[in-house]
Formats: sequence, C-alpha cells, structure tokens
Amino acid sequence: MRVTIRPYNSDDLHATVDIFLRAIKEVSSRDYSPEQIAAWAKVDDLNAWGAARFSRPTWIAVVDDQPVGFTDLTDSGLLDMMFVHPKFQGVGIASRLLARVESEAHAQGIKRIHTEASKTARPFFEKKGFVLVRAQRVEKRGQILENFLLEEAVP
Repeated sequence: MRVTIRPYNSDDLHATVDIFLRAIKEVSSRDYSPEQIAAWAKVDDLNAWGAARFSRPTWIAVVDDQPVGFTDLTDSGLLDMMFVHPKFQGVGIASRLLARVESEAHAQGIKRIHTEASKTARPFFEKKGFVLVRAQRVEKRGQILENFLLEEAVP
C-alpha cells in the first residue's frame, strides 16, 4: 500500500468530514456511550470546518488517490485533530501523519506538541512517546466526555 501525505485542499472538505464521523462512530464507539458518540460525531457548519482546516497546516493521508486520514498542527504546537478512516486503522496511517506533524513542528521551532486524545487515541499517542499531563472532562452538546491532555518533546 502506497501512502502519500499532502497538504489539505478545498476538495478534501467532504472526505475529511466523512473520515472524522466514521472514525468516531465506528472506532471510538467502543470507548464512549451511544449518547456521547451522537454528541461528538457532528459537523454543524461545513464552512467553519473548512476554514478550520485552512487556518493551520493540515495534511491528508492518501491511498490510491483516496483520502484515508488527516491531521493538523497549530502555531502553539496543538495537534488538534488526527483521524483515520476505519478501514485503514492499524496499518501505519496515523504514524505517517504524526511523523509529518513532528517534522513540521521541528521546522517551525516548536519544542513540544500537545494533544487532547480520546480514550481511543490515547494508547497510540503514548506508544509514540507522548506522556500524560492530565485527564480531562469536556462537554460536547450536553454530554461529558473524558479525554487526555498528552504532550511530547519534538524529536
């Protein structure tokens, strides 16, 4: 399988939304209740979603010209989103995306990357060297979800 990592473009809007929703509904559903998934797995404003992707470096993982994952990095070192299509879980897509984020952080002089990982994503990030700062409880549309503030020194 040949994976390419490239910058996000406007043609990726619907694919990234689909990856986001499917990853939550099909993968994170093992760690969160149906009510929590229903509150989390929503995109209310496609224009705002697209604007957020363009507000920071965002990368798309592509296999056979099809987007299969995405991630981003803010100027403060926040890896805000990383989602991989359920059919491409466990084959190295997230590792490739994280390597791109780390490379960009290094190039920008960012010393630490931090993320608010779901219960589902926490083991991946910890395996990659992120350490727990604290557990958090966040509200999404009236539901409380637990996530974890994790960080790593930029390699």
